[in-house]
Amino acid sequence: MSAKSKAGSRRHPRARGGVPQTPTVISTGWTAPWEIAWLPDGKSALVTERDTFNVFRVTRKGVKTQIGRIPHGVPGDGGMMGFALSPTWNGTTDQDVFFMHAADEGNRVARMSFDGTSLSGYTVLLKGIAKNRYHNGGRMRFGPDGYLYVATGDAMQTYLPPDLNSLNGKILRITKTGAPAPGNPFGTAVYSYGHRDPQGLAFDSAGRLWATELGNTRRDELNLILPGRDYGWPVCEGYCGKPGKENPKATWPVGTASPSGMTIVNDTVYIASLRGRRLWRIELNGTEIGDTSWFFPDMYGRLRAVAPVPGRQTLWFSTSNVDNGGAPSGSDRIIRTDLR
Repeated sequence: MSAKSKAGSRRHPRARGGVPQTPTVISTGWTAPWEIAWLPDGKSALVTERDTFNVFRVTRKGVKTQIGRIPHGVPGDGGMMGFALSPTWNGTTDQDVFFMHAADEGNRVARMSFDGTSLSGYTVLLKGIAKNRYHNGGRMRFGPDGYLYVATGDAMQTYLPPDLNSLNGKILRITKTGAPAPGNPFGTAVYSYGHRDPQGLAFDSAGRLWATELGNTRRDELNLILPGRDYGWPVCEGYCGKPGKENPKATWPVGTASPSGMTIVNDTVYIASLRGRRLWRIELNGTEIGDTSWFFPDMYGRLRAVAPVPGRQTLWFSTSNVDNGGAPSGSDRIIRTDLR
């Protein structure tokens, strides 16, 4: 069976481990929590709020403490989006944390210091990313190569994704100082292009990069990202088959997915979906997908972020009902599910 016909076809996967169990609400009182980034010891995570630009430390038991606020942020567009700790962060010799947020001139990637207690300093690393109310991308992940990968949306300007001189509609690969990473295919920050609104990034056990992407009106996507490749937007949405365009490994109707944050645990993909209001689970078989299933449909509304707890077979995921969901401020939640 092809990946196209198999995606979304099964409600229950074969027994293989890593199946989400009965969820538990860990923390309440949130307003559009956009990212969950765990500290290396697995005892607490940093969680960002999209519209307030606040950053909180949350213990495994759900105790929440504000550690700071991202400066120079402009709400009403993408707001506060991705957040990532340096892969060697220890709070002392390495205090670097990285994030993407909307500012006056557009979206930017910046760096601050986090000593384990509070945020300080502020350094802009990368500007020139157009912003819009929608299609900002924003997810950030450090790869096994030590470089920072940044997903950017097309800012509702469809001519930008194919334009290699633009930073929009791309997956970028940069150093900790914001410079293009060595070995990038075009000698710039651009790693791949032709993206509409990629919102999830994760690496599998072989170091391969996968990304979720929100479609327009027909098909959302899960893509295997290769350097220098064109992922087709705006010519293609979903499967394309045109020369020079990369086809997705899986697609869904936009009403059942609108995939946002993703993570990979034991070569199994977990995706938080917005319009789909569910947690997707997809087994990887090398560069192809295997069994596909979903969990918790309509239990919590729109889902935005998902992250594994270090050292445990557990996921945390967040709701995103305040932004675009019509829910009152403070009604979003963070939820835990064990994997078995």
